[in-house]
Amino acid sequence: MGIREVFHFELLGAFSCGSTEEEKTKNSELINGMGKKVRSFLQYLIVNHTRSVSSEELIDQFWADNSRNPANALRNMLFKARQLLREMFPEGEDMLLTLQDCYSWNPAIRLSLDVEEFEELCVRAREEAEEERCSLLRQAVALYGGEFLAGNDAEWARTQRQYYQTLYLDSCKAVLPLLHKKGQFVEVISICSHAYAVDFSMEDFTAYQMEAHIALGQPGQAMEKYRAFKERMQKEFGMQPPERIEQLYTLADGLRKKGMDDEDILRLVCEEEPDGQAFFCTFSTFQSIVALEKRHIRRSGEAASLVIISLESERAPTTDSRRMEHILMEKLRTGDPIARLEAGSYIFMLTGACVEDARIVAGRIDSAFHRTYRHSKARLTFQVTDLKPYSRAEESSL
Repeated sequence: MGIREVFHFELLGAFSCGSTEEEKTKNSELINGMGKKVRSFLQYLIVNHTRSVSSEELIDQFWADNSRNPANALRNMLFKARQLLREMFPEGEDMLLTLQDCYSWNPAIRLSLDVEEFEELCVRAREEAEEERCSLLRQAVALYGGEFLAGNDAEWARTQRQYYQTLYLDSCKAVLPLLHKKGQFVEVISICSHAYAVDFSMEDFTAYQMEAHIALGQPGQAMEKYRAFKERMQKEFGMQPPERIEQLYTLADGLRKKGMDDEDILRLVCEEEPDGQAFFCTFSTFQSIVALEKRHIRRSGEAASLVIISLESERAPTTDSRRMEHILMEKLRTGDPIARLEAGSYIFMLTGACVEDARIVAGRIDSAFHRTYRHSKARLTFQVTDLKPYSRAEESSL
């Protein structure tokens, strides 16, 4: 028997059915006019439309403990469900068939469910190359209109709700680095906002949102996202944000301050007005911060420099290394990232500083070191690199 008609049901978010907005509105009124149990019963049959459902299974699901005559209750429920279907789809008579001790949808019709399309997109994406995977994941994420059968608190619905929610969150986590790589920062922010509302505790959504705001030249908005995340983490779990989030906040704060004061890069080394301490981090973290700054440079055209400072000493390097760390932390501004390359060798980034400015800073650091540790035999060497040409080279390779 051929398929006569396709009936579409949406189960992600508000339960609805129909091909047009007019049909969905009419059917929603009919559905809401029925009892909660009738609605859940029909939803169960829709979710399991690809197989026959036995009377025993339905009784176990809906009348396991609270009915003296479950068989009669099942017959009454089927009558109400069929009546509702006839009112919603007058052309689809005999949609639910009674077989031998089980019930099935009429094979002459086909049910199309958004959850099945959503799941198929997620599964297909795992097998595709990067470009196609990104496209499929974007479709899947856009299709997720909300939690599965919102408002249905039956155990069977809660179990599937958790499954689809996990699938959605995993899809968001998978597509975000792909969109970030493409520079689709507005879409990254949108996806993160929706995913954050589902599960704020997954740090990826706050981190990618902060990175996107920073890349768009919006450090203040990145800082607001940080504050909201920190407040919720403390309130819900009594925890501080993880290191990754703290590092992005430090970067955003540094970029915001730089934008507020054009003379900041020179003032930060003045002994009379120290501006806090710099940010000491691992080299991998430093690389991530530099990568974000290069994106910012491509948009703003502003300057930034990398400085490598090395110690040459006849004494054991550990003593002068600790001294150098102290000077760097004290003399650079809050948010300037520093990483250790090897014993006695460090690299730091100066946002807003051209090569000439960076050399001035390096000279001030050298003077501060020898003024503070007059008996040290260490000799400091500096290598200054303009970061802007590297950001242009990266842009031309995209």
